[in-house]
Amino acid sequence: MTGLSWTLVLAAATVGSLHTMAPDHWMPFAALARARKWTPLRTSRTTILCGFGHVTVSALMGIAALFAGLGVIRLIGGQLASLATWLLIAFGAVYMCWGIVRSLRRDPLAVVHAHDHRHPHGHNDHDHGLTEWSLFLLFSADPCVAVIPMIIASAGAGWHTVAAVIVSYELATIATMVILVTVAHAGARAIHANWIDRYGDAVAGALIVSVGASMAVLGI
Repeated sequence: MTGLSWTLVLAAATVGSLHTMAPDHWMPFAALARARKWTPLRTSRTTILCGFGHVTVSALMGIAALFAGLGVIRLIGGQLASLATWLLIAFGAVYMCWGIVRSLRRDPLAVVHAHDHRHPHGHNDHDHGLTEWSLFLLFSADPCVAVIPMIIASAGAGWHTVAAVIVSYELATIATMVILVTVAHAGARAIHANWIDRYGDAVAGALIVSVGASMAVLGI
């Protein structure tokens, strides 16, 4: 590849890492992992799945922009990003309400004595992966429009450069997400309190709503 190609690949990795530092890319995973008592493996697996959906949709939009025009794709991407923010807020609100109801139905003594154990593979709930797939759909509906101009710029250097830019952006985004989620999850797991064990789902939902609302207000 040429010097321009390597510059675009490096730029893609940099943008991928920097945009992932926004709280909406890692805080929901850490909060849900703490509330659901997921293992680090399940948490990382869910993060990778959602990161893959998030970046792949962005990449497909970038490739579509090569044929449909950048303006049209940016307009669609902006609409999807705005919708995804409100869907994140709605998801958090529903999850918070469900958590409140679930907490009120629990026996406080049972929470104290029985909530430290974990089911095999970190499944202490019976959602059968519903939470993970809900997050996957949310993140897939929230493309990162920033990668699209880089795909357009790399098109002149050939499809191999386009592929390198996409792979670089995807790896940087997912790796940064996993690192941030792992650190945040480890910190959350270190906090031991009966009220968190009982109201963890409601707290996680409230945090997700707060993150989504902040993103909406800031226009991120």
